[in-house]
Amino acid sequence: MQNQNPTKVGKLSLRVNEANTNHHLWNNRGVWWCHLTIHQTDATVQRMRFSLKTKDLDKARERRDRIFRKISEESTHTAA
Repeated sequence: MQNQNPTKVGKLSLRVNEANTNHHLWNNRGVWWCHLTIHQTDATVQRMRFSLKTKDLDKARERRDRIFRKISEESTHTAA
């Protein structure tokens, strides 16, 4: 079974372009999605794509930011 919590075995790689408030977001037929990459400890990468389940861009940004905060917190707790 695949690990459902990739932060326990890898590191989230976030490249944020401050000029682009829609980083890691794309619109697929009216619904906003998020894409991120986890660098695994075995030198491989795991690309994750998931629906933010909203057509509202502001909600999509909030959901993306909340997800990134949660992943970062989990990663910090795992490393400690």
